[in-house]
Amino acid sequence: MILKKATVLIVDDDPDVLTAVKLLLKTETQEIITEKNPENLNWLLQRNQVDLVLLDMNFNSAINTGNEGIYWLRKIKEWKPNVCVIMITAYGDIDLAVRSLKEGANDFVVKPWHNEKLIDTIKDLLDKKEGGGKPTRASAKGESGTSILGDSEVMEDIFHKVNKIAPTDANILILGENGTGKDLMAKAIHERSLRADKPFIKVDVGALTDSLFESELFGHKKGAYTDAREDRMGRFEEAEGGTLFLDEIGNISLQQQAKLLTVLQNRQVTRLGTNKAVDVNIRLICATNVPLQELANENKFRKDLIYRINTVEINMPPLRKRAEDIVILAKHFAKLYSSKYLKPTMEFEPASLQKLRSYNYPGNVRELQYTIERAVIMADEHILRADDLIFSILETPGENIIDDDNIQLSTLEKNAILRVIEKHNGNITRAAKELGLTRTALYRRLSKYDI
Repeated sequence: MILKKATVLIVDDDPDVLTAVKLLLKTETQEIITEKNPENLNWLLQRNQVDLVLLDMNFNSAINTGNEGIYWLRKIKEWKPNVCVIMITAYGDIDLAVRSLKEGANDFVVKPWHNEKLIDTIKDLLDKKEGGGKPTRASAKGESGTSILGDSEVMEDIFHKVNKIAPTDANILILGENGTGKDLMAKAIHERSLRADKPFIKVDVGALTDSLFESELFGHKKGAYTDAREDRMGRFEEAEGGTLFLDEIGNISLQQQAKLLTVLQNRQVTRLGTNKAVDVNIRLICATNVPLQELANENKFRKDLIYRINTVEINMPPLRKRAEDIVILAKHFAKLYSSKYLKPTMEFEPASLQKLRSYNYPGNVRELQYTIERAVIMADEHILRADDLIFSILETPGENIIDDDNIQLSTLEKNAILRVIEKHNGNITRAAKELGLTRTALYRRLSKYDI
């Protein structure tokens, strides 16, 4: 819908806000309706053909829920489900505004807003409403080039959510199987945030023992324990002003969870060996391959910590559920590794593309990436043929059987596992990650081969 033909209703108990928006939009729209009392919303919506509502998050009204904006948002969606709603919020209420997106709001703006940005936001929503869908996005990309590619519907939804939440300080929990790109998504969110020029610190907390957990995250003073030979800043302090990314959060112990929760509640860390608390200002992003329902088992994970880290969640889909993106990703990796290994840009023959499309990718995007990298390295021509694409024997035990020299696939798999575990000095979490397996799947293989 063209903005010039639209009717916009703004509901805010601050008369200055009503006046400012009316002056801004009066020449841009067909009609502007202003209202201070949200209790008149239903009457206004029934009487007028409203296309979009600008709704404040907080009112001094008879309804006192602590988040009146959410209450009236739900009512609008109940009365007029197709009306677009933009929430108006103060900077301190951004977490609540992000929650409003889950409740059905189309967008939110932070006071004080930029006039041009507000007009553009309204135009985009009305255009999308008229077109019956969302604008297409090819990637979620940060300023330094970190990107996640995809044209599938599920990825478009994720890109839309990232565009909304990245500029806020909302805590984010990224869920998904191994190899789906959770760490890449965390970096992309950081690079689109207001903290992009500050540190991005990643910690694989699932690989930390109880004895190392506090020292690694919170730091220590010299002499705090036997090997503490000098003062050391923890990862929370290293991430000051920026983003702290805690990977494999679902694998930490209940004792570690309690210590982490205390820090997140107080926004302070205390280094081992000292009683002095240090304030920290970080944006927290966590990731896990543990499904949220399983994570919610209080015998394994504290629910109060889940709520603390999960203002907004992003579910990274497995590659088998975004098959439309396989060719896009394959061509991206082919171009990337052709350049890396100083080869002409590799092209795919039709049979190779068909082979890529028909595979199930239990190792997800990571498996596709490694498959294309191997193919580029080994290819003798600039055309990648179907025979050049060899999928991981760790993921496809029934497909790539080698019988030329009576070599058993099980022997190859066992040897590969042993090499990777040795490479990571027995660290199962890191070995599983490199192999593209869950820790449970790797343990099953260890048992199977009596390793």
